[in-house]
Amino acid sequence: MSVNGQSGKPQITIVGAGIAGLVAAIACAEEGAKVRLLEAHDQLGGRARSADGPYKANLGPHAIYKKNDSLWGWMGERDLLPPHVGPRLSGVRMRWQGAIRRTPPLGALPSVLRLRGREAPSDVDFRTWAARHTDESTAEMLSAGAGVYTFHHDPGELSAAFVWTRTVRLLLTFPTSARYIVGGWSGLVASLERRVRSMGVDVQTSARVETLPTDSPVILATELDQARELLGEGSLSWQSGNTVCLDIGLRQRRSDPTVISDLDEAGWVSRYSTTDPSIAPDGEQLIQAQMPIRPDESADQAGLRLERLLDAGLVDWRERETWRRRQVMDARSGALDLPGTSWRDRPAVDRGNGVFLAGDMVAAPGLLAEVSWASAVEASRLALKAARTNRPQLRRVA
Repeated sequence: MSVNGQSGKPQITIVGAGIAGLVAAIACAEEGAKVRLLEAHDQLGGRARSADGPYKANLGPHAIYKKNDSLWGWMGERDLLPPHVGPRLSGVRMRWQGAIRRTPPLGALPSVLRLRGREAPSDVDFRTWAARHTDESTAEMLSAGAGVYTFHHDPGELSAAFVWTRTVRLLLTFPTSARYIVGGWSGLVASLERRVRSMGVDVQTSARVETLPTDSPVILATELDQARELLGEGSLSWQSGNTVCLDIGLRQRRSDPTVISDLDEAGWVSRYSTTDPSIAPDGEQLIQAQMPIRPDESADQAGLRLERLLDAGLVDWRERETWRRRQVMDARSGALDLPGTSWRDRPAVDRGNGVFLAGDMVAAPGLLAEVSWASAVEASRLALKAARTNRPQLRRVA
């Protein structure tokens, strides 16, 4: 395998130009590698993009979380963070036992606060662990509240360690670390793309890969189903969420809540235009709502449950609707860890023969998009090492 060009630089090929692929391209180029970035679509960014037109609805991620050793810190060190805003903390509502409330059940707060200092185990499901230290009602409430970041119909069945560490970070830590990119996540992609191109990366769009390249180490920054096909590894999979997402443009109403946390069915509604009015036309607001799909129901049935949540929390929303987009996110919302597993048990970054995985379903720590970043950084380190030590030729998969 030729791993060095005429300039003597190590060569790296990256397949997929979402967050993971863009981070990997920058990380490898920073170390002096000659990088080729192949993207099947005509635009870079993968799911980390926003819709065109007057409604800037995100296709995937919504928030980036402030943390030094994460995507946030990595971009900040490179002066790549685009303009961003924090969430508005007023106007939060909850659905609990069929009613929309302004506050969580006050009786549950003392036991929740007692839980905050505990370390949850990975070998027990979250519902069982939470009920053991509180009560069944509080455990159900906390389980459903985790729907916002799991996109799973029953977060209580997941690993207690997986759910609790994220619940503390996202829902029980103040001030919140969530930040929203002004104008949608396409702004973050644009910042990464500018850096990639300025570093001389060979960016090729509309370049669908059918067979793994053999002239350099390869970082597969694709979704797992695509990596599974390219590698011929039928067992390459992991648990993820399955949810129906509804983006809605509504005529403005000041009394609309900014957030509805569904503590009954693990749904979520957020009025993202509250903190960033640029993502909706003047006089209108942009809302995204999601409802996890249960194993025994269709996406349409989950969609009806989601609309009932909107009926309960948003007055006259149907009469005010000006725009709508629906998408089903199946195995596209990040890895979920069942009891007895952790991120270390997910598909390994190093697949052997000079092939490395990166993405939000790979064995790397972090929250949501942070997993893509962490796995991309690790894949880059390993790919550079492989290129510099002249590892054997990559296998070719038909």
